[in-house]
Amino acid sequence: MKGKNTRAKRPEARRAGGTPDGLVIVDKPSGFTSHDVVAKTRGMARTRRVGHAGTLDPMATGVLVLGIERATKLLGHLALTEKEYVGTIRLGQQSVTDDAEGEITASRAAHGIAREAVDAGVAELTGAIMQVPSKVSAIKIDGKRSYSRVRDGEDVEIPARPVTVSSFVVHSVHETEAEDGTPVTDLLVSVECSSGTYIRALARDLGAALGVGGHLTALRRTRVGPYKLDQARTLEDLQAAVDDEAGGGLPVMPIGEAASAAFTRWEVTADQARLLMNGARVPMPLFEGGGPVAAFGPDGTFLALLENQGGRAKSLAVFAP
Repeated sequence: MKGKNTRAKRPEARRAGGTPDGLVIVDKPSGFTSHDVVAKTRGMARTRRVGHAGTLDPMATGVLVLGIERATKLLGHLALTEKEYVGTIRLGQQSVTDDAEGEITASRAAHGIAREAVDAGVAELTGAIMQVPSKVSAIKIDGKRSYSRVRDGEDVEIPARPVTVSSFVVHSVHETEAEDGTPVTDLLVSVECSSGTYIRALARDLGAALGVGGHLTALRRTRVGPYKLDQARTLEDLQAAVDDEAGGGLPVMPIGEAASAAFTRWEVTADQARLLMNGARVPMPLFEGGGPVAAFGPDGTFLALLENQGGRAKSLAVFAP
């Protein structure tokens, strides 16, 4: 119990010295849940105020955007941005989870599939589509996670919902054999899509359209909004930076830099800044593309995330100290 009390004091001590506000872009390893990564980062940042902008399944790797301290207020808005993936779809086998983590429920020989048929199936799953998420997903049905209902033996029906697949490209086709000897075909694909799109559901639906079944065997997220894989660091690298006494601690993208990268930037005057910080809804120009706008003061301080409502600025989140 004594050790527990000692650990509880560390975040407060760290905050007194200034726990950084900002984003940490993590290259999530396979086998870790997004919550696992958040938990480890809380330890490194010495604060419990850490969250993520959209989960990755345990099997998946790649870009996971974390917010620390005040930057957690950005996460709900960042979660709505477009995402990009590379992955492998296996045609010829279905799984209960629509990916390699689940039990194989059906197998069918899938050699000799015409590339034209594959491309036609991919085309049907590109653009604005209605998608049924995997039954073993975190979607809530009457307040309970779908995966929990499946584990409890329930027959789950999830309604289709609109998503946008901006790009769905097959880069290579490879015929091979599954562990049980089934002739299968692996497709190396890349996907750009809206938030809420399930890549394993694309694999499932492509396999169904081709009449052989399909599931996802590998997935790597390479982009979340403007944040790309080349900006991401492994947990080992992050821990090494924290342990390096000569270094600057946990590498964090400053909150202002993070906001500038993800949202339209609006430079406001000193008078506008003062009014905004006092809750006034000042006149606001219309910016191309819509969506939240990041307001910055004359000194470069990130003030607030705003939206245009009837020509005036409505505050979504305030960040000024």
